Amino acid sequence: MLVFKFGGASVKDAEAVKNVANILSNYKEDKIVVIISAMGKTTNALELVTEAYISKSPDLEKYINEVKNYHSEILNGLGFTISDPIHHEVENSFIEIEWVIEEEPSREYNFIYDQIVSQGEVLSTKIISAYLKKININNTWLDVRDVIQTDNSYREAKINWDLTEQLMREKIPALHNKSNLIITQGFIGGTSENFTTTLGREGSDFSAAIFSYCLNASEMVVWKDVPGVLSADPKYSDQTIKLDEISYHDAIELTYYGATVIHPKTIKPLENKNIPLRVRSFKSPADKGTSIASYASTKPLVPCFIFKPNQILLSISSRDFSFIAEESLSNIYRSFAELNVKINLMQNSAITFSVCVDNDPFKIPQLIENLKKEFNVLYNEHLKLITIRHYYPSTIDELLKSGAVLIEQRSRHTAQLVLPEQNK
Repeated sequence: MLVFKFGGASVKDAEAVKNVANILSNYKEDKIVVIISAMGKTTNALELVTEAYISKSPDLEKYINEVKNYHSEILNGLGFTISDPIHHEVENSFIEIEWVIEEEPSREYNFIYDQIVSQGEVLSTKIISAYLKKININNTWLDVRDVIQTDNSYREAKINWDLTEQLMREKIPALHNKSNLIITQGFIGGTSENFTTTLGREGSDFSAAIFSYCLNASEMVVWKDVPGVLSADPKYSDQTIKLDEISYHDAIELTYYGATVIHPKTIKPLENKNIPLRVRSFKSPADKGTSIASYASTKPLVPCFIFKPNQILLSISSRDFSFIAEESLSNIYRSFAELNVKINLMQNSAITFSVCVDNDPFKIPQLIENLKKEFNVLYNEHLKLITIRHYYPSTIDELLKSGAVLIEQRSRHTAQLVLPEQNK
């Protein structure tokens, strides 16, 4: 059995959906679970809806209509008429959003976010499932909330692995008896109270890994708009090399440090069952792409660059200039854990603990406020973090020529530097 994942760029418009259908038509004899993200930038658009609802913005209706019109254009481009049942299915998804926003905001932001933003994946999979049937590709639509069960940590839900595996092994084989192809959503799950949760931004890769692990897939394939895993993001570098093979260990390190081609939580479930992951291009589906498996090393072994913009560097010190010792560190870590703020780099001296984190406007102001109750806190904004895996000393020396490095940290295989965003 195979597990495929298609991201938002692969289904951004009618032509893209048709291309996905062409790819799937080559696998009619295989049993496949296909995980699909929201179309194009729908997640961003639904985030605007959420924020407008919370802030009671007069633009709320405008934002909802933009999402409706975008999906209507795709339906029209796929040849659906107003009498086709899919229009009713799509309208039902928008009704679920309207049920949320017709009441005064009374729940926490993260809960409201998950109930609204999750509809992007429901919309995309309903449309794609209907189109596949329209062109005689038999498939079964699955509501992923019926099988991926989580706790109620909204926006960063934790998987109930035992229950999820039990539900998948009960339900998926029966669905595959109806059709070889199952279409379902990435990014979302469900709680025991039947509320929707999300697994973290760009979490559809992780969804595919959950299915792969629970169903003992023979291979997981992530279809991207790049030829495979590259040595750097093309948005930040015009000198990239495609990696043909990556070890699980290197893949975990690259994703942990922020490589966006694969979600950070994706690799470990696959490694635990030795399930290979292949990153392929939906633009060139005949190409082999990049294989991630239990290789001894990555090939070719070249420096890999990971760029994380929009960083903030916090410098935390005790008010009485005493040492930052174990008790202080424990309290600092607790503040980060309470707000679920991931530390991208840390460094401590006798009296100062410095950390580089994503400058999340919903978390960082509260984090700073909490830390200031016990510590002095200084910070620098508008920074970027560059991580280099398998670096050469000459590579670091070139970056250091800017003279503006705030923090530099090196281990045997990995180097990290924090610089102002305008510096190259």
